[in-house]
Amino acid sequence: SPTSPRLSLCSAPRRTMPNASAPCPSNASRCGVDFRAGQELVVSLYGAVFLLGLATNALTLWPILQQVRLGNVLAVYLLGLAASDVLYLLTLPLWMLYVWRGHRWPLSSLACHAAGFVFYSNMYVSVLLLCLISLERYLAVAHPLRSLGLRSRRSAAAASALVALLVFAFHVGIALRAAEPANGSCYDSYPLQPGVARFNYFRVAAGFALPLLVLGVSYLKIFQGVRASSTLLGWQKAKVKRLSLGVIAIFLLCFAPYHLLLLVRTVASAVLDGCSLCSFEQRLHLPFSLALALSSLNSALDPVLYALVSDSIKGDLRKVFGCVARAPASGTIASLAL
Repeated sequence: SPTSPRLSLCSAPRRTMPNASAPCPSNASRCGVDFRAGQELVVSLYGAVFLLGLATNALTLWPILQQVRLGNVLAVYLLGLAASDVLYLLTLPLWMLYVWRGHRWPLSSLACHAAGFVFYSNMYVSVLLLCLISLERYLAVAHPLRSLGLRSRRSAAAASALVALLVFAFHVGIALRAAEPANGSCYDSYPLQPGVARFNYFRVAAGFALPLLVLGVSYLKIFQGVRASSTLLGWQKAKVKRLSLGVIAIFLLCFAPYHLLLLVRTVASAVLDGCSLCSFEQRLHLPFSLALALSSLNSALDPVLYALVSDSIKGDLRKVFGCVARAPASGTIASLAL
């Protein structure tokens, strides 16, 4: 009959696109990211770094000051690194509270800008100071006489100050371009703002890739020079090799995850749009938060790498605790290792 086809069409099951009824996350506040997910783990990581970092920096600060007074050029960089790390650590309780409150900033907008400025600026001040230390050690090994003029306390202090000013100026530029925090947020935007996304390419290149290249080449040259030496013993050469590899490994552990995920987020913000981008941000939020927290571990490990391996500083630590300081086996080797 003529009505049969009509009845069969009406009775056929209706096909719909998958998740067609699901709301688009781009219509939700801050892409609908669940900021409570994994917050205990992130806060615990920040808390552990805060306590460990205060302990290691407190133990080494006085010995480093003693070495600065004695004219140790390396100690000037170590002092700048310690100051940067301590300022960085002091912002961690605020970020712990921020994460615990579901990424809701409890203080004023001005306090948000100040805390974020210190947090991110001192991250990159530390990175660039590590580069200066590696370059200073390379010059000491490869060109000990020709570089005497460059390896002075005044030059070290000027280079450290210049690095800090450049990083501060860069982050002032970012702060001026960034939109005012909304929905209780502080220094995080979902999805990324276009202006901030463009800056991220420079941050990854100049704040991670280039420093990694400088560290790698410098310590490779140091190791090659020490290996070719006929005056150093086997265990002394092994010490330099282990420390050089340790510096690179810790740099990668602390900074590679954050900068790689930052690059992924930045590229995604350029190629994805609307619902797809917000869905991507939802999946990446927890790994990105953990990577950012992991980057703070560097501030606790810097004193271990660059101070405790120095025989002269270890001698000062023994004096602090009332122990009898033994003469260092070789101050030159400690200097080369650093």
